[in-house]
Amino acid sequence: MKYKVLIIDDEERLRGLMKRIISLEGYEVIEASSISSGRQALAVQSPNIVLCDVKLRDGNGVDFTIEIKNKYPAIEVILLTAYGNIPDGVKAIKNGAFDYIVKGDDNDKILPLLSRAAEKVSLQERVIKLEKQLANQYSFDEIIGESPALKNAIALAKKVAATAAAVLLTGETGTGKEVFARAIHYASNRSQQGFIALNCSAFSKELLESELFGHKAGAFTGATKDKKGLIEEAKGGTLFLDEIGEMPLDLQPKLLRLLENGTYMRVGDTKELKTDIRLIAATNRNLQNEIIAGHFRDDLYYRIAVFVIEIPTLRQRSKDIPALAKHYLKIYTDKTNKVIAGISKEAMEALMQHEWKGNVRELKNIIERAVILEDSNMIEVTSLPYDLQHYGNENEGLPAYHLTTVERSHILKMLQYTNGNKAEAARLMNIGLATLYRKLEAYSIKSH
Repeated sequence: MKYKVLIIDDEERLRGLMKRIISLEGYEVIEASSISSGRQALAVQSPNIVLCDVKLRDGNGVDFTIEIKNKYPAIEVILLTAYGNIPDGVKAIKNGAFDYIVKGDDNDKILPLLSRAAEKVSLQERVIKLEKQLANQYSFDEIIGESPALKNAIALAKKVAATAAAVLLTGETGTGKEVFARAIHYASNRSQQGFIALNCSAFSKELLESELFGHKAGAFTGATKDKKGLIEEAKGGTLFLDEIGEMPLDLQPKLLRLLENGTYMRVGDTKELKTDIRLIAATNRNLQNEIIAGHFRDDLYYRIAVFVIEIPTLRQRSKDIPALAKHYLKIYTDKTNKVIAGISKEAMEALMQHEWKGNVRELKNIIERAVILEDSNMIEVTSLPYDLQHYGNENEGLPAYHLTTVERSHILKMLQYTNGNKAEAARLMNIGLATLYRKLEAYSIKSH
């Protein structure tokens, strides 16, 4: 990339000399003789780096640095002065200048300094690009589905995203609560700050407290140094607490205090810290029932449930299954470099009639498995798990307790458990392999 350098200096001869030197290094150079003309060049030419004299006819370069950085934060500013002094240098750096050098030294320093400034500009551009990719990846547009239940949840999430309100996402495991949490974050005015996620069910009470709030050295055995908590890491951004219903009761007052006045203490500390975060929580439990059972504080519930959004199950939006299946098919064919054009009619019908107790997460896993197993250019029903392979059979309509239904279901589960190894399944069921084959035929169970 060819970087643009704007030189702002009222000495025409010096400006021309610097232009020749810098141009020979491959930079595109723009000239301005005053702050006023420099301001116009910034708006029209979009330079990456500004070389600006400190003393100009219509202003001071140190003060102008603030204006540049406020309007164009990605631009790096290098200040040049005929008479350097420490207070001006300190002020320049505080105002956001990349560096401050004395004219006369610039022949030796300016080109290496420009190179370092260009590296910083390049890094900032990559960061901005990655942030845009993340924002696109986690935008509401990337949530697949057209069902009314899903559209309603998205509409609610979009409305609350622009606010600072705490959000509680409810719904079964695997429905995509974290996907919604990320979409809310990246649609908010905190999108340039961090999104920190923590599953409350993954830690013991002591570890969860330390992970969330941090700890001081010596707070407990093994705490050899101070540790920042995720609350501190999320400052200015969003903290997502998944499975908040699993949070131990005696830890809940600390979270409540944080939400009430923005203060908290690290484990083993006596000094209060202050922070600014947005909380999004999620649960697959009925927290009202947990309150009645004495497992969850009602005052904390009302703090986290300012805005409740229920994420629908896949069963509630079964019409979205084909679009979701095709979406994950593309993801996993790209990852495995396999050419699979689509999903057969029979396989799609099997997907449509499945119970989906694991919701979208289960569908995602099943498509990944099918892509790995499939050798043809279409996902066939034989690449699906055994319990999906025969969504319709001659035993359909028989009660769940019928011996035929129970035996067929058991065989399917054993084949699933042994990854299709019939000899191992027969051994585990204590029947002969020939007997298993007869039952497979009788129950119309296909296998690889």
